[in-house]
Amino acid sequence: MVVAGIFIFAHSMAISSCLCHPLVLPLKDKQPIGTWGNVGVDQRLTSAPRSMNAETFGRQITGVGTDLQSEWSFLGGSRVIIRPQVTKFIRHQKGFHIHASWLSGPQLVSTVFTLGTAGVLPFYTLMVFAPKAELTKKSMESSIPYVVLGVLYAYLLYLSWTPDTLRLMFASKYWLPELPGIAKMFSSEITLASAWIHLLAVDLFAASHVFQDGLQNQIETRHSVSLCLLFCPIGILTHVITKALTKSS
Repeated sequence: MVVAGIFIFAHSMAISSCLCHPLVLPLKDKQPIGTWGNVGVDQRLTSAPRSMNAETFGRQITGVGTDLQSEWSFLGGSRVIIRPQVTKFIRHQKGFHIHASWLSGPQLVSTVFTLGTAGVLPFYTLMVFAPKAELTKKSMESSIPYVVLGVLYAYLLYLSWTPDTLRLMFASKYWLPELPGIAKMFSSEITLASAWIHLLAVDLFAASHVFQDGLQNQIETRHSVSLCLLFCPIGILTHVITKALTKSS
């Protein structure tokens, strides 16, 4: 009698469990996300959504899923527990970001250096290969190249300026420049670029003066102008010697 009562009680509990909870059928090609055990049998339940990457209004949610588990006991029957799993929540701010670093980056300094060098070459080309052309005369009378070089130099000087700049320039007790201080100041690429633009402006101004003086006095200046591009003091010296030899002859 006792054995028969236990068998009937267990059988009725199993029937009530089946009637109270719906049957979960396995889905094809779905990732198992939970397990449940019943009387030593390990079965896996699946859920349709594996993971989802959704981006809505600038927000991205990655790794969204569900953890579906089923538990069974003699007293409480079986129950299904669904636990959402959100592994990562990333907020993307859309739009354009203006970074101030590009205004003083090494790439910009290199670009200014290249533009300054390439900008003066057409003027030297005209003075050397077409010294008597009307275009060359008007170009060398213009102040536009000096204005452009001056703006570039001022900008690079602003970038390279530090609280120690004046102290490095006038390092001696007599407020005169010293070579170690100048060498330390020019250890920066921005300072070197500003010095190069400075040289380009001064060299072009000297070459223009040599060119115009040669036109007024009918003196050959192409060799002197060419030297002014990279060796400005030598170009000026060459023009002085050429002028002296032309007058003596």
